[in-house]
Amino acid sequence: MKSHAISLSIVIALAGCSGRFGEAANENTATDSSNDPPLPVDGKSAARFLGITKSGQPDGHPATRSPVSEGVIDSKSAQGAGHVLQRFGALLEQRDFADARTLWSDGGTASGLTETEFIAAYNKYAEIHSNVGAPGRPQGAAGSIYIDVPFRLYGTLKDGKPFNLVGPITLRRINEVDGSTEEQRRWHIARSGLKSCP
Repeated sequence: MKSHAISLSIVIALAGCSGRFGEAANENTATDSSNDPPLPVDGKSAARFLGITKSGQPDGHPATRSPVSEGVIDSKSAQGAGHVLQRFGALLEQRDFADARTLWSDGGTASGLTETEFIAAYNKYAEIHSNVGAPGRPQGAAGSIYIDVPFRLYGTLKDGKPFNLVGPITLRRINEVDGSTEEQRRWHIARSGLKSCP
């Protein structure tokens, strides 16, 4: 139920901002949103989009059921990509910006910032929180797999003003190909489509 509430809040936030995923937050995060489907703009459409029924549960059962036991997440699956973003958000919240940068591809260089610049960019926030949505469908290209995951960063700046960044984060991993390392076969952040959303 909690994950559906988080997903619903991300969908509603995105719909309120621009109605589309993939619009760039800055020059380092530009993505083409011309082919993205429009997001639901009202609560009922958003609930249908997420598969939530009148009972509030995706399958229509009452909310009084015991939680389903979840197995181990395959680190190479779509859920594994979502887990990387959960870790990224947790590291930002803990203000461990250097380790958060290592979750970006190519040892952090895919962020477009040096470690010092990355730390300075996030150090302007006094408080950081995150929400991770349901991962999209993996797409293969030239020996790699890419996946978009809805993501939200929010909190307060050091000057006390609130901030809210919403959009897709694209993660990438190398397929099981000869010569690839275990590190390359793990999900890493490839690019960010976060944009400011009041």
